Amino acid sequence: MTASTFVLADPTKCIGCQSCEIACAVAHLGTSITTAGEMEAPFQPRLRVVRTSQVTMPIQCRHCEDAPCANACPVGAIVRQDGVVLVKEEKCIGCKTCVLACPFGAMDVVPALDKGQRVRQPGLKVQTDEGAAPKERYVAHKCDLCIGRPGGPACVEVCLARALVLVKRGTMARSVKSRRTASAMQIARSGVQPAGANR
Repeated sequence: MTASTFVLADPTKCIGCQSCEIACAVAHLGTSITTAGEMEAPFQPRLRVVRTSQVTMPIQCRHCEDAPCANACPVGAIVRQDGVVLVKEEKCIGCKTCVLACPFGAMDVVPALDKGQRVRQPGLKVQTDEGAAPKERYVAHKCDLCIGRPGGPACVEVCLARALVLVKRGTMARSVKSRRTASAMQIARSGVQPAGANR
């Protein structure tokens, strides 16, 4: 994928069914939907459907060109690879700086998983009723555009209302060109003269 690729949600189409959340979580488990419920792995979608009285729509990473999350990460765990802003979980220390830096609220910190099982930190303990036990490891979590998945982002593929669209560089360039042309035509039809044209 090239830079500027991201998934955009249309709030006028979203019906709040949360199919995108389920598809996202399952796509990253590496298992089928029929066996996902049998695993003890937590439900970890990389997008969240927001519901208010005015709007219902999923919020997810925009893969910003100058990604605030990557700029804020003190250990360089967030990188751009093949046009996608990714979290390198093996480097992440779970400090939550990226969560605070993201202007869209698209970042989260979740339990680290290895083959569906939660990862424990051997060097850090927590006190439980049974005594000291290894603490769970937590890592930053965000949309990765289902990189490497043949069908592309699972959320876009399953959206029943077609509220999600994968926006690529070419799509954006065409949209901007179309809007500029429409704006020029509107100005020409209205007879508005550019500032300083009559001087």
